[in-house]
Amino acid sequence: MNKRVKDATEAVKAIQNGAMLAIGGFGLCGIPENCISALVEKGVKDLTCISNNAGVDDFGIGLLLQKRQVKKMISSYVGENRLFEQLVLSGELELELTPQGTLAEKLRAGGAGIPAFFTATGYGTLIAKGKESREFNGRHYILENSLFADFALVKAWKGDTMGNLVFRGTARNFNPMVATASYHTIAEVEHLVPVGQLDPNEIHVPGIYVEHIFEGKNYQKRIEKRTTRQG
Repeated sequence: MNKRVKDATEAVKAIQNGAMLAIGGFGLCGIPENCISALVEKGVKDLTCISNNAGVDDFGIGLLLQKRQVKKMISSYVGENRLFEQLVLSGELELELTPQGTLAEKLRAGGAGIPAFFTATGYGTLIAKGKESREFNGRHYILENSLFADFALVKAWKGDTMGNLVFRGTARNFNPMVATASYHTIAEVEHLVPVGQLDPNEIHVPGIYVEHIFEGKNYQKRIEKRTTRQG
């Protein structure tokens, strides 16, 4: 089955106002740059975005925040995005702050069809407010609901026309979980190859999870915060 589409504009055309999106990437590494730009151009609004962080002010999800296209963020890190912080403090943007490991497990569990799970992370803190808690083997845990989005946007190093994906380095941190945790997964890749050119032993996400795939262009691969040694 050939799942290839022409470009990001075609890939995101089904995304409408009010959609919940799971977006891959870690910092600015492995983020679906082309899909985000296409959503900015499309102008969809009232989005709920699940992402480890929200990029920076002028890049990544930060571009959607600039246009006020996001109504809620489910993330673990405010990071280097000053606009993100300002929107939350002003009440313009709803934020569900989630511990990073819990967020990863919420996505993994959602993709595996597990509706909820118990974790010790956050017990006794504000994170636990209003959540069910239980004791297992002398330790306290809280119940966390899994996450499953309407659409997932991921970026891989390489993929084939059936949607099989291979990630490199840090881009593998959240993208594989995100790819499984939605009804409709869109993958953009740096290199799109014919079926049969990927080593089956190196595939990180099988194509069964992916609905659309395309070869992206003009990747900036920016660094979130550059630190250099003086002298």
